[in-house]
Amino acid sequence: MTTQALAPDAVAVRPLWRDLVMLTKPTIISLLLVTTAAPMYIAGKPELWLVALVMLGGYLMAGGANAVNMYLDRDIDNVMARTRLRPIPSGRMTPLAVLSFGIVLAATATWLFAFFVNVLTAALALGGFYFYVFIYTRWLKRTTPQNIVIGGAAGAFPPLVGWAAVTGRIDLTAMYLFLIVFYWTPPHFWALALNKQKDYGNAKVPMAPLVWGERETMRQMFWYTIVLLVVTMLPVTYGAFGRIYGISAAIFGGLLLGGVVKMMRAKDWVKPAWWVYGYSLLYLALLFVAMVVDRQFAF
Repeated sequence: MTTQALAPDAVAVRPLWRDLVMLTKPTIISLLLVTTAAPMYIAGKPELWLVALVMLGGYLMAGGANAVNMYLDRDIDNVMARTRLRPIPSGRMTPLAVLSFGIVLAATATWLFAFFVNVLTAALALGGFYFYVFIYTRWLKRTTPQNIVIGGAAGAFPPLVGWAAVTGRIDLTAMYLFLIVFYWTPPHFWALALNKQKDYGNAKVPMAPLVWGERETMRQMFWYTIVLLVVTMLPVTYGAFGRIYGISAAIFGGLLLGGVVKMMRAKDWVKPAWWVYGYSLLYLALLFVAMVVDRQFAF
């Protein structure tokens, strides 16, 4: 009897460090770090200390953005099933504490980049932070089904950060890396949105499936995937990458497109949509790894 009475409190009492880690959304950041580190090795042969520093700064900046995102979204987090256990809606942390934590992380990251890497890297990382917090979270997310299309640019900043950390500049290849992540974002995120319509509907967030309908969202995913595959091949045309990357991009992209087509043709598209979402995460990671292998080990 005593054990049963204490169970709810035992669940509610959670170490602070776990909540702080949760605020940063580490599972999401892991892919961002891949798209930050890979461009560093594509651009050159950076020393390990620089890679480690950029990874630390990248984690802090993205983690800060995610924490501020949870502060701004605290009202809708309370009505969405997958976000109710976050620190603010669960009552484990106050909104002010979460906001302060996010700002401290972003400020620390900016300092690290500016003083130990270069000012351009700091500016790009901070630009991604502001874009995610103000353009996507504060403005687009609740006003238009194009939210993830335009707002997805925030997730495309990490390749620029990694490139600038090594070269001190941004060139054509870096912009292609930006565009690859930009065009990858809609089919990736809409695959999730298709299966989370109830949550977004409860929160009154105008995600594409709720506004355009499921089939139109799938058609949009198809065309964005086509554009993505074209963009991934463009760097090969002017010699930025060679055969290793070109063949890998064609295979990985073909699998992604096949998954989208299978989802479109399915009467029950729930499982195919989950497959597209899961594979799209692996796809982006594998694509950037293929770039590194092509640059570092091509013969």
